[in-house]
Amino acid sequence: MKNDVIALGELLIDFTDNGFSKQGNKIFEANPGGAPCNVLAMLSNYGKKTGFIGKIGNDQFGNILKLTIENIGIDTKGLIIDKNFNTTLAFVHTMADGDRDFSFYRTLGADCMLNEDEINENLIKNYKIFHFGTLSMTNKTCFLATKKALDIAKSNNLLITFDPNLRPPLWESLSDAKEKINFGLSYCDILKISEEELEFLTNEKDIEKGVSIIKNKYNIKLIVVTMGKNGSYAFYNNINVFASPFLMPNTIETTGAGDTFMASVINYVLDNGLDNLTKENLTNMLIISNAAAAIITTRKGAIKVMPTIEEINNLIK
Repeated sequence: MKNDVIALGELLIDFTDNGFSKQGNKIFEANPGGAPCNVLAMLSNYGKKTGFIGKIGNDQFGNILKLTIENIGIDTKGLIIDKNFNTTLAFVHTMADGDRDFSFYRTLGADCMLNEDEINENLIKNYKIFHFGTLSMTNKTCFLATKKALDIAKSNNLLITFDPNLRPPLWESLSDAKEKINFGLSYCDILKISEEELEFLTNEKDIEKGVSIIKNKYNIKLIVVTMGKNGSYAFYNNINVFASPFLMPNTIETTGAGDTFMASVINYVLDNGLDNLTKENLTNMLIISNAAAAIITTRKGAIKVMPTIEEINNLIK
């Protein structure tokens, strides 16, 4: 019996605002993060068997991260601990509306140093779905590792899910970022993309027109577009579905919202398959995903505070 989802990419510490000290200095809380593991953490809450491929440093932050994801139930056979490079760090600056900006300490961050020789084919073959983003493609070393993993996943008929998760400061150029997103699109069966990323990629403000550009170029079975507080769309075959958002009065920040949404989409596909989905199926999928994403915006961090199924169902009710 195969496990459910294996993800490749960054596992890091998100330092999030946590007020000020008595001396007036800003305090940051060290939250375990990284988009692929955020997705896996939410999938674990859905009761799915997950595994992670990535690299951390042999330091205090790496130890915290490994222990954190193991406690959640994420398999760490694919997690490499590197003695030469430190664990990647990110500082999250929260805006008044809950949106955020990132400052990364990653030039020689361990997650960038995952190499193709460290990709375990037998590990990947043991899963149904392979999930990835673009941060594992920002330099040649981790790009080649990502490509090898994708080729293994493709040749072993895993479903491939992709979230570009564009972070402009991490790219040498935005043209390189666009090239790597297109590379990801050429592999994936399911795409989750934000409206900003869609416009960046297609130069099209209209969501339906932007999605049409992607669909005409790539054979992607399901495309979901997130619009934050404006809801989300799903595009499947000739069906287009919109679902309204759940607006939370106690939103703190949006870190992890897209990942929680992505995990909920993957979970729905695991439970219902990717063939013969109806308008009702797609609407239910978006409602669940919107609700899960809304809940995480009321909490600091992501991996440790993913919503439960009960919380999601209660919000929908």
